[in-house]
Amino acid sequence: MSPKFSGRTVRRTVAAAATAALLVPLAACGSGDDGDSDGGGEKDVSLTVLAASSLTDVFAVAEKAYEKEHPGTRITISAAGSQELAAQVKQGAPADVLVTADTRTMDGLKGETGEPTVIAKNRLVIATREGNPEGIKGLKDLGSSGLKVVLADDTVPVGRYSKQVLDRQGVDVEPVSKEANVRSVLSKVELGEADAGIVYRTDAAGAPGKVDAVEIPDAQNAVASYPAATLKNSEHGDAAAAFVKWLSTPEAQKMLRDAGFQKP
Repeated sequence: MSPKFSGRTVRRTVAAAATAALLVPLAACGSGDDGDSDGGGEKDVSLTVLAASSLTDVFAVAEKAYEKEHPGTRITISAAGSQELAAQVKQGAPADVLVTADTRTMDGLKGETGEPTVIAKNRLVIATREGNPEGIKGLKDLGSSGLKVVLADDTVPVGRYSKQVLDRQGVDVEPVSKEANVRSVLSKVELGEADAGIVYRTDAAGAPGKVDAVEIPDAQNAVASYPAATLKNSEHGDAAAAFVKWLSTPEAQKMLRDAGFQKP
């Protein structure tokens, strides 16, 4: 026998079928949206950039400019001495980009980074207390008895550069302290805890009214190169590569020039 349906039952069956038909395309649309989000659609990205201490000020400017130009990307700058940054990379610290103040440190991380690109260069100056009360004129004056000189540690790029230029001039310096990064050297001079220190030209230029800078002739000076590279453990490889590439654009290079850095 054929089953019997009441009019009410037929209406309920038709309504249920219509509802199911409507839900199918909606489910398909929802699935498509998820696919776009997970498979190449625009997503917000947070990049951590490990940068040498001497880049602190200029990268604060670059960070804002890049975020404005790339609304979906947020940049976090973590600044420290290059040797400290290298240690963080070797320990697997989560980060995306590395910029050091020398090629030696970067070369020691070849298994951890992409191909580096030099984005800027820098030179050394002697930072003195404001007004240069000790009358320091050059490197040889740093060996004067009673003069309080602070240097960066030899493990730091600026410390190695400082030792290099002093040794070439035959100047023997007994520093009152050896600091972990160039900003600490500058701070010691600013606070009057030292009469002088060797820092990058850009660091002294960033402290007007606090320190004076005594130029070191090019023939006696050292040139610091700043390589930038992506980190292989980055979870945002494409975005990290885009930031490294941007550092060589005219816009970024102008920021570096304005801060006193030289062309790569």
